[in-house]
Amino acid sequence: MDKKLIIDMQGIVKRYYIGKPNELEVLHGVDLKVYEGEFISIVGQSGSGKSTLMNVIGALDLPTIGEYRLDGIDMFRAKENDLSAIRNRQIGFVFQTYNLIARMTALKNVELPMLYAGMGRRARNERAKELLRMVDMEDRMDHSPDELSGGQKQRVAIARAMANNPSIILADEPTGALDSATGHLIMDIFHRLNKEQGKTIILITHSPELAEETQRIVTLHDGMITGERKGGGKIAAG
Repeated sequence: MDKKLIIDMQGIVKRYYIGKPNELEVLHGVDLKVYEGEFISIVGQSGSGKSTLMNVIGALDLPTIGEYRLDGIDMFRAKENDLSAIRNRQIGFVFQTYNLIARMTALKNVELPMLYAGMGRRARNERAKELLRMVDMEDRMDHSPDELSGGQKQRVAIARAMANNPSIILADEPTGALDSATGHLIMDIFHRLNKEQGKTIILITHSPELAEETQRIVTLHDGMITGERKGGGKIAAG
């Protein structure tokens, strides 16, 4: 059976400071298709436009020109409250800097997206505990972020990204601040989510080694897709 097309971008251009002397075009006509259940990586050097593209994919920013449909929804025509609902329910974000709230415990950080989605206290508490168990952080659920290592913070961030059971996970340099061994542990969690739960995962990375673990590698250079090839998939441990 053919896979469902979940992300369909055509001719995506992104400009800043439009009409000003310092107008800057970061994306120059990007075409990208991602199918349900894929695990792909977008690779490129710093300044290639990776984070800008991720912001457009994640509805954090709109393109200047082009067509973008996310799960059939025309993102150009979607209202702001629709975009907000998509960000909260359909896409899970994982960032290099974790973006955890310092004054909240790991448990409360994971509960937060469910609170915004209107889920009741007991249901979100149970779901948050279940997600922390899934990333092997149940024994740290009452710790604040400053009591956690980088790898532990990122596992909490992944649990939070899964809070509202999104179909897509966008991970922007999720291992960039971690050592190699911890980075591979984080990648193992993404592989599990992809294989066991069918999550569509888009990994933004500058690491060719991590990109090689994904099913498809898309290369971005100076705001344009310059190549696409099959990845090696999960590399066996040891």
